[in-house]
Amino acid sequence: MDQNFLFDPSILADLDYSSWKSSFRPGVSPHNPPHGLKVRPLCATDYDKGFLGVLAQLTKVGTVTREQFMARFNAMKDDKSYYVCVIEDLNKREVIGAATLVIEQKFIHSCGMRARVEDVVVDDTYRGKQLGKILTVVLIMLSKHLGCYKISLECTDQKLPFYQQVGFKQDGTNYMVLRWEQNDV
Repeated sequence: MDQNFLFDPSILADLDYSSWKSSFRPGVSPHNPPHGLKVRPLCATDYDKGFLGVLAQLTKVGTVTREQFMARFNAMKDDKSYYVCVIEDLNKREVIGAATLVIEQKFIHSCGMRARVEDVVVDDTYRGKQLGKILTVVLIMLSKHLGCYKISLECTDQKLPFYQQVGFKQDGTNYMVLRWEQNDV
């Protein structure tokens, strides 16, 4: 079994959820996902376990070769600012959910760090089992564990209630973006 994880899995095992106030269904938590499922860091072999297919349920992924995947995986691993967590169905050996935490180094807040949640997605056949909530709470607690002074995300109005249930609040700031087509960059 390939143990080439994006980051050390023991970090997830060491997260302390004792201060977490939001509840889960009985028997479900980040340390105890539904039977047969496991939360873990992205692994190099997840290219073959449907990781990109799950992301494609969120947004356009494009064509990504194994070589491109490994180059990006290794760059993210070397950078040490990317924490991609996945949920694997151990029986099917498939990735069925994913979420990314990106850490930004800052000069403000005494050279602090801030975190951003990106690309939260659960395979449509597994939705309704609190897996998106599990992934989001894992990222929140991971950012706290890493010493970030805040965590933020951008989402559609439709997703506001989902993120509010785990403590995110609208802070009145505006979200603005410029996008380029891939062939324009």
